[in-house]
Amino acid sequence: MKQIVAALVDNEMKNLDYIIEKDAVINWVYRNSADGYRILSRTITLIFILAAKSVIPEHNIIVEHSIGNGLYLERKDGEALKHEELYLIEKEMEKIIKEDLPIERKSVDRDIAISLFEKEGYADKIRLLKTLKKEEFDIYTVDGRYFSFHGYLAPATKYIEKFRLHSYYPGVVIVIPTPESGGRVPPFKEEKSLAKIFESSKKWTDLLDIGSVGSLNEKILKKDIDFLIHVSEAYFENQVAAIAENIVKDGSISMVQIAGPSSSGKTTLAYRLAVQLGVHGLKPIPLHMDDYFVDREDTPLDEEGKRDFEAFEAIQLDLFNKDLLALIEGEKIELPKFNFITGKSERSGRKIKLEKKSILILEGIHGLNPKLTHLIPEKKKYKVYVSALTQLNMDSHNRISTTDVRLLRRMVRDTRTRGKSLDEVFTEWRGVRKGEKKNIYPYQDYADIAIDSSLVYEIPVLKKYVMKLFDQYDREGIYYKDVKRLKSFLKYFIEFEEEENIPSRSILREFIGRKGEEA
Repeated sequence: MKQIVAALVDNEMKNLDYIIEKDAVINWVYRNSADGYRILSRTITLIFILAAKSVIPEHNIIVEHSIGNGLYLERKDGEALKHEELYLIEKEMEKIIKEDLPIERKSVDRDIAISLFEKEGYADKIRLLKTLKKEEFDIYTVDGRYFSFHGYLAPATKYIEKFRLHSYYPGVVIVIPTPESGGRVPPFKEEKSLAKIFESSKKWTDLLDIGSVGSLNEKILKKDIDFLIHVSEAYFENQVAAIAENIVKDGSISMVQIAGPSSSGKTTLAYRLAVQLGVHGLKPIPLHMDDYFVDREDTPLDEEGKRDFEAFEAIQLDLFNKDLLALIEGEKIELPKFNFITGKSERSGRKIKLEKKSILILEGIHGLNPKLTHLIPEKKKYKVYVSALTQLNMDSHNRISTTDVRLLRRMVRDTRTRGKSLDEVFTEWRGVRKGEKKNIYPYQDYADIAIDSSLVYEIPVLKKYVMKLFDQYDREGIYYKDVKRLKSFLKYFIEFEEEENIPSRSILREFIGRKGEEA
């Protein structure tokens, strides 16, 4: 088994054929690492597309999004991939892998890249290149065909040793071994509710002709972004309004539980939902799980001996259940307040009591864990799962990681309001991701509804903030390779400066701050 797929040379990712011309520190990138998994994911994508060009040459394949532990692809025209076609594509993939075809990365100037992509029929890649000031672009060539992938690939096709295709109407899901699966291809884990959100978001972006970064860049360059901002905000507001209508129509709900991974916009969703419920005459009372954190010094440790801020036990469960029970019994309670700067739980002075038409709104990463609200009958609860699922793709072959978008949000927020350094954000993010797999994703199917909090225009806005952080980051820093990867990704976006056009109620304001606040 080819364990090494790339190298870090002085903390920068390089292909294995990179020529070292001076003394350097080299660290290998292994296939079972996070970076290795990204490299192999891109490589299997290339192999699938190459095989499809042989089996169904008249149809282009597009990479849509991740789903569960796999990657979803489909025909560009939206028509279903037939079982016979998938069978032939799989056999062709096995042949391509067995032939151990070299995958060559090289830099070419803009005109050459556009010419090559015109021959391949990559209109969206050309659209993107024409919006950028870069004069050189990295492309990949294999077996006489040309591709562009925003990130590194394996040196040859034989580095892919195991994969599995799952027919997933109208497309296909590709699954390869994950860093946690011990070299085996894990079973495909379907996420039905999230798949529906991706599908509805795709229909919406297609209607607006805004499904790729190239089309978004064009609107920014033409100063034609205001309408898109308002439509994006309205799309999110419509999702929130639908939740409120469902709750009112039910008539028996006394608690709304909102959960989702970090930086999904749970706090803003809770506020916007409260407003929508107020329109219907209800009296929302917010309950933030973040305010029930234990003191930082009492935060439980993970298996590495580090503080696990995402652990279920990081919540003051006894106090929370005591308050919840008191509210149900008609008592008045004083809510706690967690100070993220000092790391201490404090008295807020804010007292609440459930009255007629009152409805609790509970938000936090553990909001869907049944243990959290076991005192409340199921018929009294309405559960909402929210995540920033990212409606855009870079182009037809390069998806945008929903995880990366949430990380960018968190970087901006935590360095701005929580006194964190970039190193601290990266370090905590590793624990956050581990906690999400343990504490959030297993419960997402408990939700009555799932919604998408991403805004189609948000990455160009976030770029201004994070690039300042990245430009100041030390090349010798332990997370330099991650900074470099994200910087390379953001270079494909035209920065959006006119922040005054972003509504004060926008979910993006949860991260960049309100109008007039210091950045």
